Amino acid sequence: MIAGRYRLEREIGRGGSGTVHLAHDDVLGRQVAIKRIGTMPGSDDVELERAEREARLAAALNHPHVVSVFDLVDEADARWLVMEYVDGETLSERVRRSGPIPADEAAALLGQTADALVEAHAAGIVHRDVKPSNILISAAGAKLNDFGIARSENDPSLTQTGLVTGSPAYLAPEVASGSSATAASDVWSLGGTLYHAVTGSPPYDVGDNLIGALYKIVHEDPPRLADDHPMAGLLAVMMTHDPDERWSMQRVRDDLARIARGQRSTAAVPAARTPAPAAAEPTGVLPPVRPAPLPRAARRRRHHWGLIAAAAVAAVAAIVAAYVLAGRGTPEAAPDDSARTSPASSASTNDSPDDNPSDSPAQPTAEEQRRQMDEFITSYLATVTTDPEAAFDQLTPEFQDKSGGYGDYIGWWSQVESARLDSVSSNPSDGTVDYTVSYRMKTGRTNTDRVRLQLQRSGDRYLIAGEA
Repeated sequence: MIAGRYRLEREIGRGGSGTVHLAHDDVLGRQVAIKRIGTMPGSDDVELERAEREARLAAALNHPHVVSVFDLVDEADARWLVMEYVDGETLSERVRRSGPIPADEAAALLGQTADALVEAHAAGIVHRDVKPSNILISAAGAKLNDFGIARSENDPSLTQTGLVTGSPAYLAPEVASGSSATAASDVWSLGGTLYHAVTGSPPYDVGDNLIGALYKIVHEDPPRLADDHPMAGLLAVMMTHDPDERWSMQRVRDDLARIARGQRSTAAVPAARTPAPAAAEPTGVLPPVRPAPLPRAARRRRHHWGLIAAAAVAAVAAIVAAYVLAGRGTPEAAPDDSARTSPASSASTNDSPDDNPSDSPAQPTAEEQRRQMDEFITSYLATVTTDPEAAFDQLTPEFQDKSGGYGDYIGWWSQVESARLDSVSSNPSDGTVDYTVSYRMKTGRTNTDRVRLQLQRSGDRYLIAGEA
């Protein structure tokens, strides 16, 4: 029993911010969802502050398509966030279960979400983490959830730059480059969610290459739907690089309502553009960039996006500083879909033994394999504190089980604020990687650890097979 009234029944969810239980409110006689945040007293200050912020901001919104927050209580050495219980599934679960959603149905659900965001923006609140897993679907429609990293306009931390928050695949370019999120950033993220809903795939494949994904978001043209898709024009005005050129959330909401009614979108499908001359293809994880300050006006003109791209690299360059320490230089980001495929593994392996050896793809040298393994560990540590689900997928199934499953995995990593790779040394001959990592815990404590992992090749990527 929590706070003398909330009787826990069963666990219904688990994530980086806490464990969610279905509970019964014995005072009002209703079911509620109750999320356990950290442990008390003060061992997870960041998560406790996030819970307080979520309670405060969500409680400020009285909207049928926002998950209501009822209470925030301290009990049993933990903080508990009491919320409305929504009997349904997330949008991401719906797509995973049934595949892409028809345009009119997706428009109805996302139109309700947009309406919730219109009210949030009117109240000066930027959600900052709009994505399919934060939209709950029930018989009553869609409800926007998780205001844990949302910010009010009068929050001093909103003006801080250089801090990337949110889910990588749905980040707006200006946020991926380290600038503050705005209402226009939520429009981009809702566009990415729209794309996922109607195609069945996220707008960007983060996988095991977080830095490569951020590079794509900032540098490359946004994803587009086929010209004959009912939402093609709307997506184009939501996911455009210049925040000033994006439609307002209110205009997006109204257009989604038209599409849901079977009417045509008022957003015109953009004319095809002549592709720019291809640039020299980078070879690793980060592109070489000359340090350059980012002028404030850069966010207001499309022709300044080259400077924002430079800022994006600067914002994440610290993640790969270990390569400098290791004496191998800073790797570069691949600008196309080959980012997740190493030069060696992207070559065809279907040649028959009778083929001319000179036509066969060259096998990677030991140095190339060493570089690929180093890059994998660098990317893994960059991903694990921002998208632990994606990082967990980089373990072999056997090692996932040996690690105690996702519950035990997230139980550890949810306590870590950042993981800095200090040195790395890979051995292609036996597939092991030795590295030194400095953890900064959410309690403010730091510690350094020496780790040896066993890697296993799986298709075009590596997986962590165990601790060597």
